[in-house]
Amino acid sequence: MTALAVEHDAVNLGQGAPDFDGPVFIKEAAIAAIRRGDNQYCPTSGVPDLRAAIAHHQERFYGLAFDPECEVTIYAGATEAICATLLALCGPGDEVVLFEPFYDSYRACVSMAGARARFVTLKAPGFDYDPLDLERAITPQTRAILVNTPHNPTGKVFTRAELEHLAQLCVRHDLLAITDEVYEHLVFEGEHLCLAGLPGMRERTVVISSAGKTFSFTGWKIGHTCAPEPITRALRAAHQFITYCNGTPLQHAMAVAYRADDSYFAEFLRDYRQRRDRLCSGLSQLGFGVLEPAGTYFVLTDIRPLGFEDDVAFCRMLPETVGVAAIPPSSFYENKDEGRHLVRWGFCKTLSVIDEALERLERLRR
Repeated sequence: MTALAVEHDAVNLGQGAPDFDGPVFIKEAAIAAIRRGDNQYCPTSGVPDLRAAIAHHQERFYGLAFDPECEVTIYAGATEAICATLLALCGPGDEVVLFEPFYDSYRACVSMAGARARFVTLKAPGFDYDPLDLERAITPQTRAILVNTPHNPTGKVFTRAELEHLAQLCVRHDLLAITDEVYEHLVFEGEHLCLAGLPGMRERTVVISSAGKTFSFTGWKIGHTCAPEPITRALRAAHQFITYCNGTPLQHAMAVAYRADDSYFAEFLRDYRQRRDRLCSGLSQLGFGVLEPAGTYFVLTDIRPLGFEDDVAFCRMLPETVGVAAIPPSSFYENKDEGRHLVRWGFCKTLSVIDEALERLERLRR
């Protein structure tokens, strides 16, 4: 196969989108909503039944009670929720603490709000942070700390001790917490804990999540926030002038999804564990230094054991040479040298696609 042919037929382990659809019962709920005419603007805060389903979900899994009328809001995905939150709560002169590597929209949205980002590095291979680094990052100008757990791209699941430390700092310095929890149902080791559930945090935390990751409909872009009423009023004011509302029939379908039986969530996790283990095992056998993720659907590998040093050069080489696409994570760092030896792979793919990618990557050893 020529290099050109390989490039046009690359196996995509880069983009964080499944190559399969979510459950039929959710698709059927969307079709039913379209057929019965739920196709116009919904309330800007979201379809009431979906807000109620999300409030029930938060209490069911985490014991957190939110009023669906005034504390739950629906957005065009978690990405819009992040943007609306930062625009609503931060402004010029404020600082927001981010853990690096970070989801790329964080820094852009901080800048759009006129605020300034300060960075705390999660150090490979364990991706722990130095508590003193976090404490030094907080200044009199700090407005909020944004934490993503389970964490993209590292797969880290923040521990109870780490979240308790974050909570203590937020209370001590009177800071807001913004938690991106879109991979909440993809935890393979440890457990997902909501920062909002810790002492002193319910009244100062914006919880952000997304139906796209949990139900494998990323293109539907249905995200949400759960936050105290005074904060929610600010979030809704920003959201009204960003998208106003979105995906009315899809919101109706996701109200059904969030009420799924426990068996759905158990099977979802089991299937992803199988995908994670298949990819991690294969990459390890090929000689990569695999940093096995505790959560999400991404794995980072150290490329130095294979003789490579630069993640960008490596990821540019892959499609042309072996027909596989991956992501260079140095783009998620302020200090790019921290991530230059790493590459991110997505296992939100069918097992046959993962196997095909591993077979192609075998050529690297030759």
